[in-house]
Amino acid sequence: MEKRKIAIIGAGISGLVACRHTMEKGFSPIVLEAKSGIGGVWSKTIESTKLQTPKSFFQFSDFAWPPSVTETFPDHNQVLEYLKSYATHFNLLPMIKFNTEVIDIDYFMLQSEEDMVSWDLWGGSGEPFSPSGKWNITLQDAGDPCAPTEVYQVDFVILCTGRYSDLPNMPAFPMDRGPHVFDGVVMHSMDYAAMEDDHAAEFIKGKLVTVVGFQKSAVDLAAQVAKTNGIYIYIYYKYLSVISTAHYTVPDHLVTRIFQSLNRFAEFMVHKPSEGFFVWLLAFVLSPLLWLFSKLVEIYLRLLYPLKKYNMVPIHSFLDQISPCKFMAEPANFYDRVKQGSLIPKKSRSFCFCKNGLILDDEATPLATDIVIFATGYKSDEKLKNIFASTYFQQCIIGSSAPFYRH
Repeated sequence: MEKRKIAIIGAGISGLVACRHTMEKGFSPIVLEAKSGIGGVWSKTIESTKLQTPKSFFQFSDFAWPPSVTETFPDHNQVLEYLKSYATHFNLLPMIKFNTEVIDIDYFMLQSEEDMVSWDLWGGSGEPFSPSGKWNITLQDAGDPCAPTEVYQVDFVILCTGRYSDLPNMPAFPMDRGPHVFDGVVMHSMDYAAMEDDHAAEFIKGKLVTVVGFQKSAVDLAAQVAKTNGIYIYIYYKYLSVISTAHYTVPDHLVTRIFQSLNRFAEFMVHKPSEGFFVWLLAFVLSPLLWLFSKLVEIYLRLLYPLKKYNMVPIHSFLDQISPCKFMAEPANFYDRVKQGSLIPKKSRSFCFCKNGLILDDEATPLATDIVIFATGYKSDEKLKNIFASTYFQQCIIGSSAPFYRH
């Protein structure tokens, strides 16, 4: 019997786990990775990035962290070494084809596309390997855009491309108010993270830096810029974060407590799909405890940090943030630098560019700046759509959130 071929696109955490799982099942998968190493988003980050999940909640079930990592929240270098050790321990590296970019994937079958649309089950039969169809993957050398492409045919494809890389989400501006009228430098946080640490430090030294956003990348970038410039902070520049929506940042000790509270009892407080009456009633009775927990955390954070003074009180509750995992760990000395004046938060609903900087919607004077860094996320839905050659599969991508099995 012909051995089935499996391709895994991406050698980040999901790609490594998928590779190990398929190898355990007796397959010899090929992992296609555009970069020169494993790790996905952990292979290139800004210097101050670390886990915002306690390491005991962020480890492989069959491969623990080494005893040498004593920190509760390891930094990005420690995370990357952990992933490399995992790949080496389970002999995954020979399965990975590095520096290989996937141009597109297409489903080739004997039937017409109309027949495929009529299927109720995957492949027409519900089996993972269709007897009448295969995937054609178009590949190219990632380091040479002029290199010829090649087509690799497999029976099954596992997409492990992630949501936080490759295709940056950049805001749109009016024709005469966009980055092209600005005399300074405009970039995405992805491009800044791709720099070597010493190059990044030299790039922002002595500059007035404005970061747009207030999610994890923006907050980490704030800490990094302030730390890099050190004693020059008051003389050469001030870090400015233009925030569209404020979010709660949480100290490390509280992050640990939050994860410790995510136990079996906490599950009873949440409504579930297709739940029975008893489970619904239990969630209905216990759900006020979630509200109480959220309010207590909000009160604690407002007492701990000068949120009201700097107009940084979020409009959403802490519960609204923790449900979709949008709360974030506070970088070291973040609010200390706010108090010192080396990090100036500015809240604005909209803004545009001018010759010397930015014009905020609620300020008459332009905000002078040398560098604007957009920490505004990624177009994960477009990234996923673009990998398919077929418009039918592109239309299956329904939005920016990946549809999980419960949706």
